[in-house]
Amino acid sequence: METLIALIKEINSLAWGIPMLALIGVTGVFLTLGLKAFPIRNIGKGFSLLWQRRSASSGEGDISGFNALMTSLSATIGTGNIAGVATAIAMGGPGALFWMWIIALVGMATKYAEAVLAVHYREKDDNGMHVGGPMYYIKNGLGDNWRWMAAVFAFFGMLAGFGIGNGVQANSVADALHTTFDIPELASGIILAIVAGMVLLGGIKRIATVAGKVVPFMALAYVLGGIVLLIIYIDKIPEALELIFTHAFTPISAAGGFAGAGVMMAIQFGIARGIFSNEAGLGSAPIAHAAAKTDNPVQQGTIAMLGTFIDTIIICSITGLVIIASGAWQMIDPSTSAAYSGASLTSAAFGGGLPGIGEYIVTFGLMIFAFTTLLGWSFYGEKCAEYLFGVKSILPFRIIWVIAIPVGATFQLDLAWLVADTLNALMALPNLVALLLLSPVVFKLTRDRT
Repeated sequence: METLIALIKEINSLAWGIPMLALIGVTGVFLTLGLKAFPIRNIGKGFSLLWQRRSASSGEGDISGFNALMTSLSATIGTGNIAGVATAIAMGGPGALFWMWIIALVGMATKYAEAVLAVHYREKDDNGMHVGGPMYYIKNGLGDNWRWMAAVFAFFGMLAGFGIGNGVQANSVADALHTTFDIPELASGIILAIVAGMVLLGGIKRIATVAGKVVPFMALAYVLGGIVLLIIYIDKIPEALELIFTHAFTPISAAGGFAGAGVMMAIQFGIARGIFSNEAGLGSAPIAHAAAKTDNPVQQGTIAMLGTFIDTIIICSITGLVIIASGAWQMIDPSTSAAYSGASLTSAAFGGGLPGIGEYIVTFGLMIFAFTTLLGWSFYGEKCAEYLFGVKSILPFRIIWVIAIPVGATFQLDLAWLVADTLNALMALPNLVALLLLSPVVFKLTRDRT
């Protein structure tokens, strides 16, 4: 096992090295400039469209524009918002949160472009359902010579789901329940698998219905809990912000249990965990947005970009500020336990401000976040499998997905995070290349529809 972990660490260091970080950043900046900051300028319009299309959506598609975003958010709002932010700060210092913000701001343009292309190039499958995403906009937008890249994305997307969307989520839930209630990890995994299986049998429409009801509630509850804690730590907020902006550009020395971190560590962990959380550039979210009832790709793109804003600028910021303002980030040496420096670090920060309550906010928030992420990513993986093997693969994929949940719950967390990180990078690469090559289409559609 140690040899396997060492090998995956080596692959991970290459996959998330400077070239990948530069490609993600350059793609986001290029799209932001090419769109003349359209996503940032139209955040208000995005929320207005989202409210309008809460139930009333016109055009072809299978689910409302609102539920498409909720399905996307069900997959993005997960352990990345609780454990991922904590891990970024534990490994990269407070400055990592700054780089999460930066990658989110430019990532809004990336997420917008993904959804625009997904709706524009979507198809209907043999079951009459609308399907889309990177594999389809690569195939239909770039032509036959690029079909191999569409297949590469679908292959790694299918595998990545078992890391980011299954193993990590199930493991985090099992770890939280074991830590808080002493429930065996395997028991948690089996219960989670049964409940998830009941929802997955209904396909995208049932997933979207569940997401449309659960996601707004869970996000609001977590945000309100975080705001209460920020009010409690209000006198520490200025110092926390100073730490974030200062150590985004300067190394931070060891303090308390914190082992210290250089600027490159802050950038690397901030960007990697930011992408893990909001998934801008991975190519996952457009798979959900392709199913939206709409005839206007630009409108759905404007709704889609809110996913990155809500996930990182709002939810991850609250988690990160609570961890830093509470001082919890100084108390744990990340080299001693990756698991504890994740969800447990956030739990310690929340529990310090709200003793006897804060820990349960994190535990139950993590459980619900992870459960909905399991649902959202099952759909992503299923569509990637369908692209490769046809509609006949849908049921077998769902069965394998459910069986994998208890396995992930008992998996070694260090390895689960490493595998998820590595597969994220491998699926992001073909998607980012496609976004750059198809950017003229995004720019033209935006000019024509606004």
